[in-house]
Amino acid sequence: MGTELRLHLEGGIDQVRASEVALAESARIEAACSTWDPASTWSRLNDAQGRPVPLEPEWIALLAEVKKWHQRTEGAFDPVLLALVRAWGLRSGATTPSAQDLLEARGASGAGLLELDLVAGTACLRNARAGLEEGGFLKGYALDRMRKASEARSGWIDFGGQILAWGRPKPVSIADPSDRHRPRLRLVLQNASLSCSGTSERGRHILDPRHGEPCATWGATAVVASQALMADVLSTALYVLGPEAGLAWAEGHQVAAAFLMNDGQIRMTRAFRDLQPTFTQPESR
Repeated sequence: MGTELRLHLEGGIDQVRASEVALAESARIEAACSTWDPASTWSRLNDAQGRPVPLEPEWIALLAEVKKWHQRTEGAFDPVLLALVRAWGLRSGATTPSAQDLLEARGASGAGLLELDLVAGTACLRNARAGLEEGGFLKGYALDRMRKASEARSGWIDFGGQILAWGRPKPVSIADPSDRHRPRLRLVLQNASLSCSGTSERGRHILDPRHGEPCATWGATAVVASQALMADVLSTALYVLGPEAGLAWAEGHQVAAAFLMNDGQIRMTRAFRDLQPTFTQPESR
């Protein structure tokens, strides 16, 4: 998936075998779902020009789940963004689309264009230019699946900065959005996943699906959840919502979330404070 993967597994089957199984699971998911691979199942769906494409039950279920997250987050998360990603050059070098190009890309984006037929086992994108963009959820899904496949009683997996830890507690840190090499918060992760989203490393690469434009560079979000898929989705969605609306949404849904501002402020939900994070420098208010 174009990123680094590190893991440490204990218990269950042989550690080497467990690692091999986990890595094979990641490779299986990437082969089916990576839209960077023109031969993948999801690339075939993107290229189907609006025609239904048969999908395995696993992928139908995953797409149904992420469509639900689109609804739950009031559109702040959206899996059908490839047209906008291409319009802004987020895969090929940042660019600014013309007003007409942006209008057309917005018309070819949105989870409402994705139709799933659970009986027939097919998926269809109701716009020839529409496409799945897995960047906001596939890592989280892969983490959950790798954990299950490994059968390890304890361990952790770090997939491109998103961490899933179970069994033995694992200390983790959350970087300062203005200096990615400096930890801002520390906490202990156990039977949960930590996902962070921000724009400090790759510029304005997070799109607001509601408007079709890149989000402002205000800082970063950190979400801790029992499922890595949920943490992955919500770290992106809450960044899109921003520190005020995002905090209100997260509080209302009892999500453990922190909003790290570029000016040094940190806003946290009650559920995140319950994790007893420690500050590596005095808390700004």
